[in-house]
Amino acid sequence: MKNNRKRINIWSRRLLKISLIILTIVGLIFWLRYSPVTVIEHQISRGPMISEVLGTGTLEARVSTRISPKISGRIKDILVDQGDRVQKGELLVRLDDDELKQQVAIAQAQVEASAAAIDRLKTDRDRSNAVFEQATKSHSRIASLFEKSAASQAEVDQSAEALAIAIAGVSQSEAAIIEGKKELITAEKTLAYQRARLQDAEIKAPFGGIVVKRTREPGDVAVPGSTILSVIATDELWISAWVDETEIAHLSSEQPARVLFRSEPHQTYAGKVTRLGLEADRETREFIVDVGVLELPHNWAVGQRAEVYIKTAEKKNVIQLPTRFLKRVGGEDGVYINRNGIAFWQPVEVGLRNRDAVEVLSGVKTGDSVVAATDLKTGLKNNRRIITP
Repeated sequence: MKNNRKRINIWSRRLLKISLIILTIVGLIFWLRYSPVTVIEHQISRGPMISEVLGTGTLEARVSTRISPKISGRIKDILVDQGDRVQKGELLVRLDDDELKQQVAIAQAQVEASAAAIDRLKTDRDRSNAVFEQATKSHSRIASLFEKSAASQAEVDQSAEALAIAIAGVSQSEAAIIEGKKELITAEKTLAYQRARLQDAEIKAPFGGIVVKRTREPGDVAVPGSTILSVIATDELWISAWVDETEIAHLSSEQPARVLFRSEPHQTYAGKVTRLGLEADRETREFIVDVGVLELPHNWAVGQRAEVYIKTAEKKNVIQLPTRFLKRVGGEDGVYINRNGIAFWQPVEVGLRNRDAVEVLSGVKTGDSVVAATDLKTGLKNNRRIITP
């Protein structure tokens, strides 16, 4: 009998513990599911609305170049540094030109020697012409005497041979002059080539701009194609921004834009659309939009990231809704409206959009109080009790 009572007591205590645990769990579930949700509240109002298209990209220069030598050589001087502004035609880099100057001097001497040789050949031609004239006169005189039987056949033959030799001498002197002129032309072209190489030892700025990068120092050996400096023109800088292809119908050249550099996220700079890309990336489904920057921060760098907000439409007096309060449930847009501490789901139709707000075309009116959970993980449901902090 006592054993039965003891068993009953034990099972009673166990059932009591289990009941308490179940009640605790049920109470916790009830609290989590039906307890008031802390929310933030916003009263619907009217105001101007600007629709913007977002793009993310980098600051780039429309015109840029890499300063590289045309000839191989050791760098003697670099006259500018990173951050320096340069003018068109300004000397930037000088290569070691001692050997090039020697080559120019040798070529110059060759030109002078070729010119002197031509002068000598012209003198030889004059002498050959004089001999030819003398041989012609002598042959004519002897031929005349031969007709009068005053000269022998041998004398005639001898004078004819002398005339032929004189003619050959004239032809040879003319050919020598032609060859000498060709050698002079070759020497002059060699001189021009060596002078051009000497000029190539001085590298000048192809346009005015700013040096954004310096990769070599004096003493380095530079070869054609190797970069010594990077120079950009600063008259036109833009953000090459990637924009979703779904926005292409809303964009056109000259549209105003706002530019936000990540170095100054709270400062906007004016810009405008300069050109639209004509090819979309086949993986990201985005295309390039170049937005000209009309004003730059005090400190900037080519390649730094920025966001652009391109203005596509504007309305003066519309119902505005902060984007945080707009929800999408079951494939439709809507908001939760506060009615006496209860959140009620209200579908809405939206129009213009930007990063911060949307235009509401129907579903709510001015003065309505919309709410959103302070904890995004908790969320809201229809007919849920709510409290404001």
